[in-house]
Amino acid sequence: MPHIVGVSSAFPPNYYSQDQLTQALLSISNEQQGLDAARIKKLFAAVKVEGRHLALPLERYAKLKGFGERNREWLSAALELSERAVRECLELAGLPPNDVQLFASSSVTGLSVPSIEARLMNRLGFAADCRRVPLFGLGCVAGAAGIARVSDYLEGHPTHAALLLCVELCSLTFQPDDMSVANLIASGLFADGAACVLLVGDDHPLASKAKLRIEATRSVLFPNTEAVMGWDIVDTGFRIVLSGKVPELAHTALAHSIHAFLSANDLHTSQITRWVAHPGGPAVIDAMERGLELPHGALDHSRECLSRIGNLSSASVLVILQESMATNQSRGPALLLAMGPGFCAELVLLR
Repeated sequence: MPHIVGVSSAFPPNYYSQDQLTQALLSISNEQQGLDAARIKKLFAAVKVEGRHLALPLERYAKLKGFGERNREWLSAALELSERAVRECLELAGLPPNDVQLFASSSVTGLSVPSIEARLMNRLGFAADCRRVPLFGLGCVAGAAGIARVSDYLEGHPTHAALLLCVELCSLTFQPDDMSVANLIASGLFADGAACVLLVGDDHPLASKAKLRIEATRSVLFPNTEAVMGWDIVDTGFRIVLSGKVPELAHTALAHSIHAFLSANDLHTSQITRWVAHPGGPAVIDAMERGLELPHGALDHSRECLSRIGNLSSASVLVILQESMATNQSRGPALLLAMGPGFCAELVLLR
């Protein structure tokens, strides 16, 4: 089976406390009619985020005009963060870029043609015949889904090395004229960052140095849930679609799918020694714990990451994986999971 060699992450230098970001939104909302400042403060506090990294200095956001300008800023910042994350991931493993046979990238907060990984191949000296897999539309689930799809490739190419890059600049999707509850919650929850994971096949020289092995994966699409999460593409860019049904699905449908997946691999939730779960939000984390009847503290990595840097969409689960690999040396089974637009989930069993 494929192996995870290492994970790296990169963040913009602009870090703001949630109080600073709340005040910035209030200064914008003061220009809107009929908005309740107390309600906005309550929504920002409810997501339990202490601070977040932003792609741009805070004062720049009010000056952005139109989707084109936002996307140009996205491309510039995304390339800088992605290059840092990829360089560090390869350097830590001692693997030259031209020894990577597959390069997958994912983002749902901006658009680039040529895609991000193609631009990085030109910058970093990847081999011309490196296979590229740009992914779009997976949203928060892309970190887990990308690992699963790259793993599928490495099963058929056991001597190869592959990279998965996730870069999300959620702040550049903010819609200043949209004061819906969904947009306000997203404005208090989501943040910016990039993460990169290096995987190798079972016959690759780095397999013997890897910390984790991928034992099984499963994709789950929950029927008739397309309206739960996603984007409406409008003239000003990406407008958030975010339903209050996400915690309910995490408590019921997701829990059922996880039980079925573990059972198919002769496991029970009580045997999972670490949970690498995309944080979603505090209500989603609580719903997962209740639905799976997990012991107290099982999802603390997810809670701590959410509190410290917010929800990074697809990159979050990779950052949590990075921190888990650095602090948890358990040799027992681990489960990496995320949910996203579709509405769907991806499950990856690790050991």
